[in-house]
Amino acid sequence: MVDARALETSYWLAEPGDVRDVTVCDTLRHAAATVPDRLALVDCVEDAGARREWTYAEFVADAGRVARALLAKFEPGDRIAIWAPNSAVWIVLQQGIAMAGMVLVALNPAYRAREMRFVLKQSAAAGIFCPASYRGFDMLGMVEQIHGEIPSLRKIITFEQWEDFLAEGDTDAALPVISPDDVIQIQYTSGTTGFPKGAMLHHKGLVNEARHVAERAGMGDGGVYVNAMPMYHIGGGAVTSFGAWSKRGTFVILPKFDPRLLLEAFETFRGTHALVVPTMLIAMLDHPDLRRRDLSSLQTIMSGAAAVPASLVHRTQELLNCQFSILFGQTETHGVVSQTRVTDTAEDQAETVGQPLPQLELKIADPVTGEPVALNQPGEICCRGYQNMVGYYRMDAETDTTIDAEGWLHMGDIGSMDERGFLKIRGRVKDMIIRGGLNIYPAEIEGAIGDHPAVEYAAVIGVPDPEWGEQICAVVTLSEGFERPAIEDLTTFLRSQIAPHKTPVYWKFVDEMPATPSGKIQKFILRDRVNDGSLTFDYVRVTSSVQAGLADV
Repeated sequence: MVDARALETSYWLAEPGDVRDVTVCDTLRHAAATVPDRLALVDCVEDAGARREWTYAEFVADAGRVARALLAKFEPGDRIAIWAPNSAVWIVLQQGIAMAGMVLVALNPAYRAREMRFVLKQSAAAGIFCPASYRGFDMLGMVEQIHGEIPSLRKIITFEQWEDFLAEGDTDAALPVISPDDVIQIQYTSGTTGFPKGAMLHHKGLVNEARHVAERAGMGDGGVYVNAMPMYHIGGGAVTSFGAWSKRGTFVILPKFDPRLLLEAFETFRGTHALVVPTMLIAMLDHPDLRRRDLSSLQTIMSGAAAVPASLVHRTQELLNCQFSILFGQTETHGVVSQTRVTDTAEDQAETVGQPLPQLELKIADPVTGEPVALNQPGEICCRGYQNMVGYYRMDAETDTTIDAEGWLHMGDIGSMDERGFLKIRGRVKDMIIRGGLNIYPAEIEGAIGDHPAVEYAAVIGVPDPEWGEQICAVVTLSEGFERPAIEDLTTFLRSQIAPHKTPVYWKFVDEMPATPSGKIQKFILRDRVNDGSLTFDYVRVTSSVQAGLADV
């Protein structure tokens, strides 16, 4: 049910909600005790004959076996890295690490020596699990190559040694007592600014946030999440998986994103929910299998990570005959801080990221005073509550910059709040463009450009300008089947929606955007390419002080 309060300023007092003092382990054990034979986990590999399934009773037993094997080699509190693609083994290992009172360090399997060296050193990882090789790359060889540079790293265990590893556990070993406030994962930020930081996340934050997201997306008891998000990302490795288990449901894990396999999994396992970034969703909607698969079980598609154009929301609802829910948040907040409900209006689904989740305090703050700004005015989004991270691991200065003395976590996002508490995202603080002394928010322009039928994605950045300080540059990818529109047509289209001074001066059309694996566009790479000259513009709209004046800046 929508919270129908009427606000007077951009401050949201925490909505009462059911926040439970439980761990991930408690959640799984509760499900195993109440629905032991219900399906908890499916390893949905491409070969249907090789797929495996776990009931809740089997899942908890296997996770406990992993925990005891870990305790034979490591101590509670040790950091254990997983450097691997999606698989059910990844998930069972994750839960075993939690039951052993250890801390997961989730690593992108695309990392190479420089990245691995940094993250393993920074996290002081005591052990690492990985396949011997992946997609032809010698993963074990690379870890062995840098092992001597990581003083904390005591054990390297490959998935090929899995059964031997399990056999070393003491079946009678007692598992440690875990607190809901204990750190369960160190999740490294995805690199939209180029410098990863390890956010320390706790059991209570992950379990409750995931449950609230599932409930706001309309998931009932026994729902089925079909997941193609990478497990090293908070969307796959917490929001969806923990959400499924909080509803005593089923988590279907795909080895990678493949629109054909995703559609088949919905049909085979009667999937009810999925979290996909916009690029995944577009690929799924464009796939020829879409119309021949029985998707009648599908209830809700959730999306976020990147801006979700209104046209994509409408297209999804029309083609899939399902509900839609848009998520907004970041790793430091255990994944999600606000979300649209499936019952929200079409306008709110298209233009907002919903109201804050339960028991979360949120304000739109003046960047100078820290006080809430007036309704519908831009400011920095700040949140406070159980969902905030503990801090960045071994980065006290960065933690103090992000979480202030009053406990407010500064998200670095610019947004606004209406009188109902619905949020709109204007962009990142670091992405804001200052043109002729005016603050311009890229998200608004990106949304307007994205409404053009020929445009799939738009990324708007500031380009240095000697007269105006900065000018606006739009980098665009085209929708499938469309030719590049004339800039004059795009400009006319934009000026029917936004003020003239927000119209891009520079335009570049590209085949693909630099993006993180979760789909977030890496604008810092685009800015670097402009600055080093490797990104040249396809079109420059001529402006002058006379032309621009006060009416057309």
